[in-house]
Amino acid sequence: MSLAEAEPTHGYLASHFETLEQQHQSAALGMWTFLATEVMFFGGLFLGFSVYRFVDPEPFAIASRHLNVTLGTINTFVLLTSSLTMALVVRAGQTGDRKAQVRNLLLTMALATLFLGIKAREYYEEFEHHLAPGASFSTAALHLPEDAPESLGQQAQLFFVFYFFMTGLHGFHMLIGIAVMAVLVVKAQRGQYTAEHYTQLEMTGLYWHFVDLVWVFLFPLLYLVELHT
Repeated sequence: MSLAEAEPTHGYLASHFETLEQQHQSAALGMWTFLATEVMFFGGLFLGFSVYRFVDPEPFAIASRHLNVTLGTINTFVLLTSSLTMALVVRAGQTGDRKAQVRNLLLTMALATLFLGIKAREYYEEFEHHLAPGASFSTAALHLPEDAPESLGQQAQLFFVFYFFMTGLHGFHMLIGIAVMAVLVVKAQRGQYTAEHYTQLEMTGLYWHFVDLVWVFLFPLLYLVELHT
């Protein structure tokens, strides 16, 4: 009898794999490859932001002062807590605890939704103060000196271009994660994840930890510019 026949797959093994271990390793390789492309994508944005900041740090520091550091800090703790609950999801998968899987998935989704709600509140404040890049952008909200050159306001607006694009892209990744977790909740309720088969939970956990890690870099990069200028 082969290893594939001896292993209790219970219908979890796809036809093109010989063992659950092989299937798991393939999924892990695929996820890490995907995350590597994401690192390169976000890394390019971080590099672009850093180059502009070091070339002309004053306007970026001025613009950063108008971000809500308190809400950003709260969101950091919210997202780090969601990493903990996601780790508990994976642990529940390893032990085959269906109730814990569902409970911690729902907690992670709730924390992610809270994060997005707080971020939406920040966006609302910034739009109200005409800090969104574009025709409605106003340098008056930045309280620049009267003799400040026009380029100072333009560079400050560039800061907000990076800010809205990077945080918006991060939020989009969070929405994808929430949607995936909603599917996992349904599957977990049906008992589809056991101690022998929890690959989907683990791969989603890797993705979510990556999303959290991106924010850990975004927060100081955007909100704490003055501290490293």
